[in-house]
Amino acid sequence: MVRILPQTKSAAVNPLKSSQPLGAAFAFLGVDEAMPLFHGSQGCTSFALVLFVRHFKETIPLQTTAMDEVATILGGADHLEEAILNLKTRTKPRLIGVCTTALVETRGEDFAGDVATIRAKRAEELAGTEVVLTNTPDFDGAIEEGWAKAVTAMIEGITRPGAQARNAKKIAILPGWNLTVADIEHLRETVESFGLEPVILPDVSGSLDGTVPDRWIPTTYGGTNVEDIRELGTAVQCIAIGEHMRRPAEALRKLTGVPYVLFQSLTGLKSVDRFVSLLTAISGMPAPAKIHRRRAQLQDALLDGHFHFGGKRIAIAAEPDQLYQLATFFIGMGAEIMAAVTTVGTSKILAKVPAETVQVGDLGDLERLAGGADLLVTHSHGRQAAERLGTPLMRVGFPIFDRLGSQHKLTILYQGTRDLIFEAANIFQANQHEPTPEALDRFRNRDMPDDRHSPLVTRH
Repeated sequence: MVRILPQTKSAAVNPLKSSQPLGAAFAFLGVDEAMPLFHGSQGCTSFALVLFVRHFKETIPLQTTAMDEVATILGGADHLEEAILNLKTRTKPRLIGVCTTALVETRGEDFAGDVATIRAKRAEELAGTEVVLTNTPDFDGAIEEGWAKAVTAMIEGITRPGAQARNAKKIAILPGWNLTVADIEHLRETVESFGLEPVILPDVSGSLDGTVPDRWIPTTYGGTNVEDIRELGTAVQCIAIGEHMRRPAEALRKLTGVPYVLFQSLTGLKSVDRFVSLLTAISGMPAPAKIHRRRAQLQDALLDGHFHFGGKRIAIAAEPDQLYQLATFFIGMGAEIMAAVTTVGTSKILAKVPAETVQVGDLGDLERLAGGADLLVTHSHGRQAAERLGTPLMRVGFPIFDRLGSQHKLTILYQGTRDLIFEAANIFQANQHEPTPEALDRFRNRDMPDDRHSPLVTRH
């Protein structure tokens, strides 16, 4: 059974995790005409904004309540109200997602009461705009928890409660934060190929897919429509992807009665087969020919690629669900997980990670544990460790700022699993060492005994 080793250092040497409010803002960015609002200082927002812009290479709508010293002491309700009203007047968003930060959380304000008061007092001015609150202090959790909390808050705050008439073709899909733009787009196309109608929350494939609008748009453009969130209760089935999405899926079931199925990963032949079987059962249709063809392509990639993975030692540092996704992928290909580092130790999925130990820590811990590894797997901040260790780096997760197109990389379903095999195998091939005569013949250059003293020599 895997052992979870807690963090023991007083400070992060090379940080691995991104903050909870960043994760919540990330989820809000997957909603059409939305504006994430950090309730805290300008510095908190600026830091998150820099990471988003460097990763996506896009303009990111992100605002702040700009708490100063006086507001921090006396309370930030006035700053929050002013920011919400300014956003409504200037940008006219359909959704304002309020993400609290450590600055205001440490003070212990009644944020839910403040937001309820603002909505009641300013109902006329805020007509047509939903205001959703998430409690996301920086000192607790990481990007995974922030994303899940924001999705839960949107369901609890916007979705119409109660049992409703179900649309037999409508599927609610709650993707984890680690699914890329390409993953979500491919996921939608796959579900639609069964004649089903997916509603994906959040849908970053519509808002962060790198398109250039013909005019300036101050909010997000594309993504899940607020009305679609409101009508999630009419779905016949909910599909959650990643253990951290269990909480929002349960919130939807409790609110509307919509049942859910949880997939801890959609990478790997077995997991994808189970997903396709579920779509077949819901739709009553056999899998389309193109799905069968993609499965056959994955089978061929498994045959071609497994020669390069056997016995390879892999070191991974990622959020819990992404760590599980990648570790099970590499183990399935015949590799060994020699080091596994994650951000928080509370996720239940860590107990299923196929490694002897999982260290809660940072990229300094990864570097310490990864001596002799054949491959490092983490985001772009791992590049210095990879250089010092002389080990190739496979970039995954967030942020990836020193490569283009990371959001368009597939990692799920048959096609994404196939692409992961090729990417990792190509890294192995590009960094393999040519065999030397000494390595091929272990008896070469061995010390030979002196014939004069050998008992086998007959002297005359």
